[in-house]
Amino acid sequence: MPKDRLAATGKGPVIILVDPQMGENIGASARAMLNFGLTRLRLVRPRDGWPNERAGAMAAGAGEILDRVRLFDSVAEAVSDCHCVLATTARRREALLEVFSPREATHKLYQHIEQEGQNCAILFGGERSGLEARDLACAQGIISIPVNPGFSSLNLAQAVLLIAYEWGLTGRALSQIQTREAAVPAPQSAVEGLATHLFAELEKAGYFYPPEKRPLMERNLRVALGRAGWSDPEIQTLRGVVRVLAEGRGPSRKISDPPTSKRN
Repeated sequence: MPKDRLAATGKGPVIILVDPQMGENIGASARAMLNFGLTRLRLVRPRDGWPNERAGAMAAGAGEILDRVRLFDSVAEAVSDCHCVLATTARRREALLEVFSPREATHKLYQHIEQEGQNCAILFGGERSGLEARDLACAQGIISIPVNPGFSSLNLAQAVLLIAYEWGLTGRALSQIQTREAAVPAPQSAVEGLATHLFAELEKAGYFYPPEKRPLMERNLRVALGRAGWSDPEIQTLRGVVRVLAEGRGPSRKISDPPTSKRN
C-alpha cells in the first residue's frame, strides 16, 4: 500500500468474513474498509477459494486490502490472536451475549485498540446463513444493526460498510476529544492577564454601569474566563481580539461612544 494511504489509516479492528460466497461482496467489503481506514481482512472458508477475480474487480482501487488477505479454516483460528471479538448477527437471543449498537461497539473497540493496545476483530457471517452458534462462541459481544424488523436481511458488504463508517466516525470524534484534553491549560497568571486587559477596555467603553455593580460583573466574567480552561495560544488570541476591538483598527472599525442609558 502506498505510504500516503497507509498513513491515513489506523490500526483498527480486523474484519473477518466467515463463509463468504460471492467474490463481489468480498471486494466491496475491502473497498468499504479502506474508505474508513480499516486495512486488515481475514477470510474463513470462502466458497470459491482464493484469490477471486470478481473480488479484485469489485474492490475498485482497494486491491491492497485483498493482496494482504489472510485465510483460515475456522473462526477459532482466525481470532486466536485477538483480545476482543464482536459478532454481527441477528441471532441475539441464541448467543446469550451482551448486545451493542454499532456506535457502542466501535467505542468499545476503540478503547481496546487505541488505549490498551489490544488486537480486536469483528465477525461477519456469510450471505446464506450468517454466523453459526459455534462461530458466536468465539465472540464476547454482539453488534446489532437497527434494521427494519420486517426486512432484516442485510447485504454482507453493506453491513461491513455500516460498521466501517461507525469506526471512522468514532475515531475522529474521540481523537478530537483527546486532542482537546491534551492541550495544556494556561497558567492562572495568563488568565488573570486576559481578565485585567478585558476589564480595562470594558471600563473605557462604559460597560461597568452602574458603578456599584462592577464587583459583581467582574466576578462573573472572571469565573467564566477561568472555567473555560484556555490554553496559552487561546489566551493570546483572545487578547489580540480585545486589542483590535479596543483600538478600532481600519477605517471601518470605530469604538462607539460610551452608553448613556442605564443597564438593567
